[in-house]
Amino acid sequence: GRLVDVCRECVMLSSVEGVVRCLDAIERDSEAVLVRAKNRLDLDFDSAYSAGYRDVALNLCLSSELTRSLHVHRHVCEVQLILLPFARLKSDEGHKRYVQFRNARAE
Repeated sequence: GRLVDVCRECVMLSSVEGVVRCLDAIERDSEAVLVRAKNRLDLDFDSAYSAGYRDVALNLCLSSELTRSLHVHRHVCEVQLILLPFARLKSDEGHKRYVQFRNARAE
């Protein structure tokens, strides 16, 4: 394995349409290089694997003149696109419970 999300940011959106618009903007950004996407909003996603939590998690690199000059253009960061109702549930305590759940599953 490799470490991929030391840098993580959460974008809170009020609707699925907002998530789609945000994904479209990231896709059009020539400096954003998508490495992996996890769509936990997909109706086929079994939320039992995430303790009911849902989001779209993107692992990406930023490749620009600046990031290449700093030699960080291959650094993988995570951007979580989350709907407001899930964001409200996501708290320090809620995240602790999720980590305990994930660790119990040995993930």
